[in-house]
Amino acid sequence: MNVFREDIDALNAVLTVQITKEDYASKVKNSIEKYRKTAKIPGFRPGHVPLGVIQKQVGKSVLAEELNKITNDALNNFIQENKLDLLGQPIAKEENGSTGDFNNPEDFSFSFEIGFAPSFELPIANTALDYPMVNVDDELINKQVEDLRRRYGKLISADEVGEKDMVLGKFEAINEDGTVKEGGISHATTISLEFLAKPEAVTIFAGKKNGETFPLDPTAVAKDQKDMASLLGVKEEELESINDNFQFTITDIKRMELAELNEELFDKLYFPGMIASEEEMRAKIKEDLSNMFAKDSDALLTRAGYEHLVENTQMSFPEEFLKKWIVASSEKPVTIEEIEKDFEGYLKALKWQLIQTKIFRDNNIQVEFSEVLEFTKELLASNYAQYGIPAPDDEELTKSAADLLKKREQLNNIYDRLAEVKLTEYFKTAFTLVEKSMSYEEMVALAQAKN
Repeated sequence: MNVFREDIDALNAVLTVQITKEDYASKVKNSIEKYRKTAKIPGFRPGHVPLGVIQKQVGKSVLAEELNKITNDALNNFIQENKLDLLGQPIAKEENGSTGDFNNPEDFSFSFEIGFAPSFELPIANTALDYPMVNVDDELINKQVEDLRRRYGKLISADEVGEKDMVLGKFEAINEDGTVKEGGISHATTISLEFLAKPEAVTIFAGKKNGETFPLDPTAVAKDQKDMASLLGVKEEELESINDNFQFTITDIKRMELAELNEELFDKLYFPGMIASEEEMRAKIKEDLSNMFAKDSDALLTRAGYEHLVENTQMSFPEEFLKKWIVASSEKPVTIEEIEKDFEGYLKALKWQLIQTKIFRDNNIQVEFSEVLEFTKELLASNYAQYGIPAPDDEELTKSAADLLKKREQLNNIYDRLAEVKLTEYFKTAFTLVEKSMSYEEMVALAQAKN
């Protein structure tokens, strides 16, 4: 038995496996003898079926099976011994791909197309990437303090509407003379002024008092058709037939009374005794925000690194081979025409996969299970902290993490997340980082522009 390689070009080749009768004869004979011992054929006792009958019944299928095993072993050994870096798997050559006669078996040969992974260099040296950083200033901290005080505050009733109040009331359809329309729409609802899609609508309520009635066009306070239907208590499809004017009567005004900056609030936000003053609370908020935004900065850096490498790494593919391989390996039937539609996206994903593999291989970056376990424990502890709950002891945390990682989907997800962390760490040292300080709003706009 021999394997021959014929290079077509730098990215494509053909491997041909030549098999002689001596390579398979004994294997086929042993398989037929084994089958003969257990075969149940009418007219013959088990184990006493004539060899010729067995040969006629299963000879070709046994021969095909043994030839397939020999061929696969030969291909795998040749690829490993010669350290061939392939894309996909060998594909049986369609035209003139095999020789041999199953009716009169002697020598056989089987040919396979293979596609090589491209060789390439990464354009990283002397490359600068922006590293956006949110400026955690007093304005941002003040906003966070107010948000926390509102979250733990309480609603109180007010006599006059303020710009951030929640107004409870009732929409009523009215006639041209301003009287309530008999049998018309009458629906109680709530309008949160702070979250109105049209900020100018807040002025409509300015100075209004509890119990006051005034004309109000629902479109002025509704953010869309669905919201308007909810305000009026009708179905969305009914809106087209509604041409009434409306009045609104305030039945209650709810105002958020901010929580006091005291020990009670500090203990709700953090572990009891951890924070003792507003100054310490503001320092902790700044630390937490900085850590949170650092993760956003890392994510944007990773995305910038990805975009730079995918756009600037020169790489060629055995495209026709890959299309054939996708067809051959697809679980569902797929045509070349269907593949053509998304082929550019496929090549881009494959390109990134090869780039990431090279980075990890060349820099000996590995993801060990022990790291995955610790990373999972940190995620669980972080989830507890998010709700102000102390994390359990290390033994229980380890058990919870191990149980979570028994789920294949969760395990793969954690591996991917940890791999991205390691990739980000590599980018921080491989690229030259240019720190760009910006506001939170600018960071959000930048992140959205990248999506």
